[in-house]
Amino acid sequence: MTVHPFIEAEKRAGHSVKRACELLKVSRTAYYARCSGMPGPRAVRDAELARQITDVHLRSRGTYGAPRIHAELKRQGTGCGRRRVARLMRAAGLQGRHRRRRHLTTIPDPRAAVRPDLVARDFQPDAGSLNTRWCGDITYIATAEGWLYLATVIDIASRRVVGWATADHLRTDLVADALTAACRQRHPTGPVIFHSDRGCQYTSQQLALLASRLGVRLSVGRTGQCWDNALAESFFATIKRELLDTSSWPSRAAARTAIFDFIEGWYNLHRLHSSLGYRSPAEYETALAA
Repeated sequence: MTVHPFIEAEKRAGHSVKRACELLKVSRTAYYARCSGMPGPRAVRDAELARQITDVHLRSRGTYGAPRIHAELKRQGTGCGRRRVARLMRAAGLQGRHRRRRHLTTIPDPRAAVRPDLVARDFQPDAGSLNTRWCGDITYIATAEGWLYLATVIDIASRRVVGWATADHLRTDLVADALTAACRQRHPTGPVIFHSDRGCQYTSQQLALLASRLGVRLSVGRTGQCWDNALAESFFATIKRELLDTSSWPSRAAARTAIFDFIEGWYNLHRLHSSLGYRSPAEYETALAA
């Protein structure tokens, strides 16, 4: 409810507009602007902020909610509160993409060799541990041609996807290709821990031999404990929410191309991560190297 009619009534009665505005906690500038039919300073500022918010939301591919849009505006030097951003987003009909529940896909091998958990749910970014701790997992994408499977390798220190592979099968070759790609891209100079769940691909003898050859030490979480591989799970929740669940895929090639664009053109280079102080993985790593 607007209080301006009450101020107008006080004015007609010969009372002080200034005093009425003070009592009702209304800006005199806003009152006179409304009387003249001109938008007040706050309305003008809201309109400008709404334009900036819409631009950031568009550049985020429609994925950012109020927290990340607020962070991006702050990076650009625009001062405003998160609640104001949320209010203007609601008014503009904008919203971020929300996480969906993920189906369980891990198939453990009861005959697999026992391996330790060398991460112990410690997925905090660490400026001094690039290329020392990686994690990965497998997810699936429905296409008109059938399932496409995606395996990833993520550097825990920077959240960067350092290796990934896709295939139309769930054989160990899929995760082996992703791990090999990570080593080729990063060229780690010291020992690396690669953490995963207890899926049969990750506990296989084939992967153990490859890891030994690459100088990688394998680590696994407990069966059925998603938090033991929380970072890998979080990435899949993000790519499903922001890409894979947003449309249907006519072919495996179309899905693979979209995944490449998302990981290499958006997620690693530009997407802001709250755990990195609202910086992208590439920006975070560049700052460490400076």
